Amino acid sequence: MKKDLAQYLAEPGKKVSLKKLTTTYPGEGEKEQGEIQLEEVKKRLSLLQETMYASRSHTVLVIFQAMDAAGKDSAIEHVFSGINPQGCEVHSFKTPSEEEYAHDFLWRHYKALPFKGKIGVHNRSHYENVLVCKVHPEYILAENLPGYQDVKAIDKGFWKKRYESIRNFESHLSENGVVVIKFFLYVSKDEQKQRFLDRINDQQKNWKFAAGDLAERERWDDYMNAYETAIEETSTEKAPWYIIPADKKWYARLTIARIIEDTMDGLNIQFPELPEQEVKELEQIKKTLSKAD
Repeated sequence: MKKDLAQYLAEPGKKVSLKKLTTTYPGEGEKEQGEIQLEEVKKRLSLLQETMYASRSHTVLVIFQAMDAAGKDSAIEHVFSGINPQGCEVHSFKTPSEEEYAHDFLWRHYKALPFKGKIGVHNRSHYENVLVCKVHPEYILAENLPGYQDVKAIDKGFWKKRYESIRNFESHLSENGVVVIKFFLYVSKDEQKQRFLDRINDQQKNWKFAAGDLAERERWDDYMNAYETAIEETSTEKAPWYIIPADKKWYARLTIARIIEDTMDGLNIQFPELPEQEVKELEQIKKTLSKAD
């Protein structure tokens, strides 16, 4: 991986301290130049996805997690807009339904995996179960798990098992051709405040703001602790986490696109070659068509 991208990798087995990381663009580049670069990366992503679709050997699963107003939706829109819609699926996960609560916490996410050859994008994901549920352990009670009818029973041992379940899940995916790339869009509290105000001041963006967003903001430190632990516990060689500075949306989008491109390019997927007999048949069909009216 390119050195400037590797700096955002949460190295497996290493401690994560978000306070030591930046939320803003560390360089001196301009937004306009960055947007031009993004268009070039998107062209290459489109070709890589087409090649993967033809080979049907891999699936790419891209996971986005972040605090509210960090730019997940717009990053997905800008990064994947150049890809053939038939080759990309986006799923946004909200509060589980009654049916989803009737299954294990991974069921709805496994069900949402794309076919081989496609890129799957999960806007929020199975990580909500160790993030928002870690901050609000009372949500776990809705799963009706044996032995967990009281919040007091949800201890460190519970979370240890849940991280293990996630690692095993992602390991299983990897062994079956699913390439997992996980992004945490790391926005500062000040920038989130400004984006909330922008949503309130702009009538066309009012719908994006909910009163509950403010209540969750009050738990900022708890969420940062939950993110640190989740990333430490689940960033692996086969399913790495990348912590992306998200105060500058254009830079976050470009960095995300470049990491996906770099990862897919490293798969070295090629267009499938036809058997010799089929090549000969195509040549004959070509001659027939060339002579036709």
